[in-house]
Amino acid sequence: MKFFKEIKHDLPSSVIVFFVALPLCLGIALASGAPLFSGLIAGIVGGIVVGSISGSSLGVSGPAAGLAVIVLSSIQELGSFEAFLLAVVFAGIIQLILGLLKAGFVGYFFPSSVIKGMLSGIGFIIILKQIPHAFGYDSGYEMDMKFKHADGGNTLSEIVKMLDYISLPVIVVSATSLFIILFWDNYLSKKAKFFSIVQGPIVAVAFGIIYEYLCLNYFPSCAITREHLVNVPVAGDFNSFLSQFSFPDFSLIGNYNVYVIAFTLAVVASLETLLSVEATDKLDPIKRVTPTNRELIAQGAGNVISGLIGGLPITQVIVRSSANIQSGAKTKLSGIIHGFLLLISVIVIPQLINYIPLGVLASILFVVGFKLAKPSLFKHMYQLGYKQFVPFIITILGIVFTDLLSGIAIGLAVSIFFIVRDNYKNSHFMHIKEKNNTTHLVEMTLSEEVSFLNKGAILKELNRLPFNSEIVIDLTDSIKVDYDVYEIIENFRKNAAPEKNIKVVVKSNTKYSTVDY
Repeated sequence: MKFFKEIKHDLPSSVIVFFVALPLCLGIALASGAPLFSGLIAGIVGGIVVGSISGSSLGVSGPAAGLAVIVLSSIQELGSFEAFLLAVVFAGIIQLILGLLKAGFVGYFFPSSVIKGMLSGIGFIIILKQIPHAFGYDSGYEMDMKFKHADGGNTLSEIVKMLDYISLPVIVVSATSLFIILFWDNYLSKKAKFFSIVQGPIVAVAFGIIYEYLCLNYFPSCAITREHLVNVPVAGDFNSFLSQFSFPDFSLIGNYNVYVIAFTLAVVASLETLLSVEATDKLDPIKRVTPTNRELIAQGAGNVISGLIGGLPITQVIVRSSANIQSGAKTKLSGIIHGFLLLISVIVIPQLINYIPLGVLASILFVVGFKLAKPSLFKHMYQLGYKQFVPFIITILGIVFTDLLSGIAIGLAVSIFFIVRDNYKNSHFMHIKEKNNTTHLVEMTLSEEVSFLNKGAILKELNRLPFNSEIVIDLTDSIKVDYDVYEIIENFRKNAAPEKNIKVVVKSNTKYSTVDY
């Protein structure tokens, strides 16, 4: 079947994404003040449901750390997790409507420099956030994108704090896993086809499980303690498994706050998804373009289903998507399989999954982070000039020292500044046609489109004209000129020009050509 033609690439990639997604699903649920199982539900639905409907070839969806604070405060405001699930369902419906209204075009308004800055910024965050886990300090595994933490600390203070919690077994496992991944990818994968099919991160996870099993049974002093391992909820029987699902409280359907929270979730989740889509398409080796309206519909359907069965809200997630791409995935089958692997793991092998050290997963994410923020990208952006490089760097700093959306907003503001400045400069062309002791004749030719943003530049040129001169303002090539511009020209002709004995001639074939100059 055509759908499975790239299975040899998609299957290994799905396993790696599964290992990356599993602890993140649990950590985000923990940070959100929600049941741990709700994070797994969101991961499963994001992989299977959203992955099946989405037109994104390499994007992977699931619970997002960026929504954790909103989820936590929303649960507290509504008074129960079941009430919050109702908001998730309505958020999904809003996203479906946005997709049908073709609101996905919003994603195209973000400059390339900002998107690339977002990817590099996330790369730095991944590395900084995983350093404590590689040394044995696991205060939380939610991969929160915020610089400041709820406990008053921040990303950098966590690295300092980890020095009081260093675990030698964790360091050994983390370092060995990182060596395995790098040696496998940079050396062995070039020696034989087998080593390119079986990925280094999969071997690293297998090593971590075997290490922990052997140490627990034969060398307990070298074992990694429980708090440094993955912690999947284990159900004793099928009824216990079913009891982990929650359902929306439809009795609150008339609660105004439910709809406010639903709208907030829909807007933030949609924005994060569209940004991730744009970034994922840039990372795609063959540069496929994701249909953004279809993506909003897919996310909406996923959130409706996730909310109905007790899951957290879903977005497309750049950490999982980039891990998917770097692992060699070719089609969206990888993301779908990762969803099934999450489902199988919580039903069939939760005990085995709980042998995975978090340090192994930190080593996998180190590589993901480095590839997102590789030095060659900085060199390339610098060579493109300061108009690309400055927004790129500002976006990175904004993301690292604030949070994802704030950092992107800062980078976007810098990009807009450069656009406005260029627009300010390029509104007109000044040409001195004749200049001597008695005559100063100047022609000002306006560009095709002149807006209110150009008023300052045009007025500045008019005010610089010397006494006893003549200016011809040529509008014949202008397709669109804001009335604001005509207004400043008219004010200059009537007020400033007579005082300096300046003759103003306007050549125009626009709808405002009848204005008496």
